[in-house]
Amino acid sequence: MTSRRTFLATSGLAFLGLQQYGRAKAPARNFDLLGPMQADPAGLLDLPKGFSYRVISKLGDRMSDGFKVPGKPDGMAAFPGPDGQVVLVCNHELSLAMTGLGPYDNNLELPGNIDPALNYDSGDAGREPHFGGTSNIVFDPEKGEAVAQFLSLAGTDRNCAGGPMPWGTWITCEEPEDLLTPRGRRHGWCFEVRATAEPGLQKAEPLKALGRFRHEAVALDPSTGILYLTEDRTDGLLYRFVPEKKQDFTAGKLQALAVVDRPKADLRNYDPKAKWPAEGDVLKAEWIDMENPEAPLDDLRFRGFDAGAARFARGEGIHFTDDGIFICCTDGGPARRGQLFRLRPSGAVDKPDELELFLQSTENDLLTNGDNVCPGPWGGLVICEDLVDASFAKHTHLRGVTPEGQVFTIARNAKNNSEFAGSCFSPDGKWLFANLQGLGYTVAITGPWEKI
Repeated sequence: MTSRRTFLATSGLAFLGLQQYGRAKAPARNFDLLGPMQADPAGLLDLPKGFSYRVISKLGDRMSDGFKVPGKPDGMAAFPGPDGQVVLVCNHELSLAMTGLGPYDNNLELPGNIDPALNYDSGDAGREPHFGGTSNIVFDPEKGEAVAQFLSLAGTDRNCAGGPMPWGTWITCEEPEDLLTPRGRRHGWCFEVRATAEPGLQKAEPLKALGRFRHEAVALDPSTGILYLTEDRTDGLLYRFVPEKKQDFTAGKLQALAVVDRPKADLRNYDPKAKWPAEGDVLKAEWIDMENPEAPLDDLRFRGFDAGAARFARGEGIHFTDDGIFICCTDGGPARRGQLFRLRPSGAVDKPDELELFLQSTENDLLTNGDNVCPGPWGGLVICEDLVDASFAKHTHLRGVTPEGQVFTIARNAKNNSEFAGSCFSPDGKWLFANLQGLGYTVAITGPWEKI
């Protein structure tokens, strides 16, 4: 059995979906599994020999609906579309101040052809509207190109990550910088977007029962219908939503995780002298009902903690597996380089769950400020690098991980070290989609995946 520390020492980027890897033989680095990176003549994306890419969406280009491709593409998921097509639902992490990256010719005013009833926040009489949201990209895998792109959700704020639902929708999550801004409507919600190929703006209905806070991502337990939610704050909580009816997030109970017999547990381990929890510690977890989840004072995490909920360090990526739900806490641990928790639900809402500190990095090059992740068709993972520290490296990468824990490079950002985001595979496993967030590009990569 591979120890957690051995795993960290050999495959530090593989921080999610590691239920297989914790039991595998000691893995080894193998960054050349697909071969060395070949320099891209266009200077955008270096790939191994035999692989190629297409830019299928680019910041500022005209979309099918006449609007411009918005900037800051982030979390994303791929769904089967009509006639063999693929529909991508792509977040755009745009704040109100990012007027140069919005979808409109004049981002200080809501265009006349946007229905205010569909747009979530139109500002003051159409002035200074919010322009975060999502776009749908319709991709033809035979032609290897996008055949349509259009706004699918508009008027929201800093749509960061989210999660795909098995019934063909994407839960997109707002991560506002300021939840107390007096102008416009309140932000900090989740919204559900249909993965449709039919152009048209969908009505932005906030799922207020899921709570109002700085959301990051969600993961569904399909057996129970319970939705798990992360909060991107250094003093955030871990939440779950128990719906009254499966597949309906408009009514139910929002709860926060607490450690049994240890109220107000601080799981961040910021203090170098902290000895609890240690890697491998398994804690009994219960859930505290949250009152007034709409939190007009942005105090949900404070009220939850005061009631006994545990405190986490910037919960970001969350991933459901058959062996538990893995939660990446971006800056947890004494070195603030990241933690990985594994939550094993009991299967019953009235029985304690198990929460394990699965991994905690103590070295700068391991588990460093992790971001988006997706499963690979070879049974492993794809991890998007997000270099928070610009001095750490000159380039970011898409890394792959085999089921045995070998880490290899799929792609390298040839231009700079701005983050990759939103990696996801087409339903047939032949195309890997990813966003180069800082550049505003969405790319589709294909090649001999069978080599893995």
